[in-house]
Amino acid sequence: DVQLVESGGGSVQAGGSMRLDCAVSGDTASVYSMAWFRQAPGKEREGVARINTRYGVTYYADSVKGRFTISQGNSKNSLYLQMNSLKPEDTAMYYCAASRGVASFSAMPYAYWGQGTQVTVS
Repeated sequence: DVQLVESGGGSVQAGGSMRLDCAVSGDTASVYSMAWFRQAPGKEREGVARINTRYGVTYYADSVKGRFTISQGNSKNSLYLQMNSLKPEDTAMYYCAASRGVASFSAMPYAYWGQGTQVTVS
């Protein structure tokens, strides 16, 4: 199993920055893809950034491209999401997710999820 714990959420003014952290523990060697998803009230969960943990290749949703950066720690026990130029529409619960295989921005391949951290942009 893989355990994920997010931190770093909070409130920020539009145009500001925030970094989300995800602590990864357990069978980390089995993880192939990791991602950040978000879900706003009344909306579906959407993937915003993902990374191939073996090769470091990153992918971004169009809505965050150029503003958000996903990265992993050297030991691969941490996942980060640096968010710049935040907008009110970025307000959502943000989730860290892990998959043992190749994954996209669909939530289905991700077997492991954190509890989420709230980001509010006003």
